[in-house]
Amino acid sequence: MARWCYRHRLVVLLLWVGALLGLGAAASTAGTDYANVFSLPNTDSKRAYDQMEKAFPERAGDTDTVVWKVDTGTVRDQSVQSRIQPALEKIGKMAGVGGVTSPYAGDRGAAQISANGRIAYAQITFAKQANAVPKQLVQDVVDTAQGARRGGLHVELGGQAIQRVQEPPTGLAEMIGILAAAVVLFLAFGSLFAMLLPIGIAIFGVGTGLFSTQLLSHVTSVPDLAPLLATLIGLGVGIDYALFIVTRHRRGILRGMAPEESAVTALNTSGRAVLFAGGTVCIALAGMLVTNLRFLDGVVIGTSLTVVFSVLAAVTLLPALLGFLGSRVLSRRQRRKLAAEGPEPERASGFAARWSASVQKRPRSIAVMAVVVMAILAIPVLSLRLGATDQGNDDASTTTRKAYDLLAEGFGPGFNGPLQVVSTGGDTNKLVQGIRATDGVAQVAALPPAQGVTVIQVVPTTSPQSEKTDQLIDTLRDRVIPDAGAQAHVGGVTAISKDFSTVTGDRLPLFIATIIGLGFLLLMVAFRSLVVPLTAALMNLIAAAASFGVLVAIFQWGWGLSLLGLGKEGPINAFLPVIMLSLLFGLSMDYQVFLVSRMHEEWVHTKDNARAVRVGLAETSRVINSAALIMVCVFLAFVLSGDSGAAMAGVGLAAAVALDAFILRTALVPAAMHLLGKSNWWLPAGLEKRLPHLAVEPAEEAESLPRASAGGPTVVHGFVRDAEGAPVDGAVLTLLSKGGRQLDRVTSLADGSYIVSVPAPGTYLLSATASSYGARARHVVVTDEPLVHDLELTEGEVDAVN
Repeated sequence: MARWCYRHRLVVLLLWVGALLGLGAAASTAGTDYANVFSLPNTDSKRAYDQMEKAFPERAGDTDTVVWKVDTGTVRDQSVQSRIQPALEKIGKMAGVGGVTSPYAGDRGAAQISANGRIAYAQITFAKQANAVPKQLVQDVVDTAQGARRGGLHVELGGQAIQRVQEPPTGLAEMIGILAAAVVLFLAFGSLFAMLLPIGIAIFGVGTGLFSTQLLSHVTSVPDLAPLLATLIGLGVGIDYALFIVTRHRRGILRGMAPEESAVTALNTSGRAVLFAGGTVCIALAGMLVTNLRFLDGVVIGTSLTVVFSVLAAVTLLPALLGFLGSRVLSRRQRRKLAAEGPEPERASGFAARWSASVQKRPRSIAVMAVVVMAILAIPVLSLRLGATDQGNDDASTTTRKAYDLLAEGFGPGFNGPLQVVSTGGDTNKLVQGIRATDGVAQVAALPPAQGVTVIQVVPTTSPQSEKTDQLIDTLRDRVIPDAGAQAHVGGVTAISKDFSTVTGDRLPLFIATIIGLGFLLLMVAFRSLVVPLTAALMNLIAAAASFGVLVAIFQWGWGLSLLGLGKEGPINAFLPVIMLSLLFGLSMDYQVFLVSRMHEEWVHTKDNARAVRVGLAETSRVINSAALIMVCVFLAFVLSGDSGAAMAGVGLAAAVALDAFILRTALVPAAMHLLGKSNWWLPAGLEKRLPHLAVEPAEEAESLPRASAGGPTVVHGFVRDAEGAPVDGAVLTLLSKGGRQLDRVTSLADGSYIVSVPAPGTYLLSATASSYGARARHVVVTDEPLVHDLELTEGEVDAVN
């Protein structure tokens, strides 16, 4: 497939451009139909909503608020009423508005004016819930209300429906994330064309995924959170997957391979790993389905679609683009050096090699340091409280935040999240008296009954996201309503959020067990080991605890929150653990696969665990760290979106990826594998026979072996010496085929001489290892005659190739 895409690159490019433009045109024509379906069967808030919908169908929708304040005088002044009242009447006549409750309507309206007479509010009840109210209707309401402003009269609006039209402009966070990724890629590659490849792949993958999700929103429930998360994860994995493949391709060209062969080899090796990694991300995302929260189904659809398109772009469009570039995927300096000095094998030298050697020398101390750092970061997770952020977390410049602050100033913080006690039987008056006598209740008002249903508006003394408000809801449900002998349910936005948090928390253990179990099975089959997947599962849990510790410290405790410009501290969004754990699991699997697959390859060839871990870390740590740095840049850019939910997800995922890549995969995992030794690769014989074979790297093809027709057997011989020219006794020399199969293995003699048998002329890999020396590997081209090839080993250097 890679070769076909490479040779038919114009066709492939046109197909992808056509798909992107076609889906974009269709999505633009159809528009969006995102809907936040918080369907929580068998919860008290859902029963309350169902009763309200039957008795008050025109008032069962979202209730939003218009708030106004005067600098001088009172809101009762005729000059104020003459501007506000016509605007409220106009809003009340709009199609889709169930009613408007004005403070100027009789004695009942007096309760909607603050004690000092400076602040008043009107309630607008829509016919539908916030997610189903047309945005144009909401915008008309906002424009009409704010049209009443004048000097000294401030008008603001708050509520769930209003918040939907106050979303910050889209695209800024994505552009900043892409620019940051471009800088990292340019520093890593030193080539403008190589830098543009991963970004182009990510744009195609995210674009087609988002357009497809937008079209699917017309046939299934997709929350408006889904495209945001799909963009977040799509940019990260799209750039990362292309980075892995382009890195392998550049390495092949530097070793002297023709661009086409190098691209085919890169796709047939790293491309397979990308397919495996993308599959694990989708499996992790699908793990959200076990929570049975229908709200998350659309998130699974949107994010999984984007990941699938990103993988498809990486394995089809990328080889086509590589065909257009040819050797220009290298920098000019690299091309000049290749032309002047000829091909060279990839060297794992510099900091990566030195760090790998340090981990091998001091695995115990490095493991202890890494565990201590992660444990300290995880301490705040003990205070984790799930909930829902309210409009007090909005940007200070938005009308929803200003309305929130005005209501809190004039009527107390509880006005921003009133409860609705829906009574269907029993003594309503006794229930009202019981609620009024309950601690934490500021105001109680019973609306006129309809069809046997009475709605009691309860205003708490505390804000919607306060823990005391949650306790009040529990008190009403567990004590006040039963004591009154009434059949009633507690609803409203605040109660729905609390129930959602409770349900999510209850189902979280099952979800974690599911994704950890799936990851364990996948890694066990891929690497034929029980210890490697156990280690990976433990590392995932450590990374999750530490990243949530960072979230709690910033967003719940408020450490550094003012620097982000995201309002005050509050609980962690209830949906975030499920989404973050899914993405963290998938991304951690990516890094684990790329790291351990190289270690496993070396283990299969040498059966030397220390060498396998050292070489695997030295050769993969740089690309893993580059990929992680790109993801961190992309995720952190979403802090600039101005949306507290997006910022929380961005910071959480950035922390998770950074800790996972820079501490766990670079330090703790290799240190633990050095300490565990050969037991890393243990698998019971009975299980070995029963497990299916799933190779991340391709099986060696028959044509990769030298053909007997090319000539008869021959040999490679020479001497192994150190940097001073002294012979190295006891060095182990291994001859490998291009596919990595071991063909011969010998030990150098006292004078450093060696001789290995070669089955037939061809290109081979000759590696040499010796205690206290680094590894050395070189490609050798053998003809019909014996080849003389000397090797020089140096202390501490790691220079091995795949």
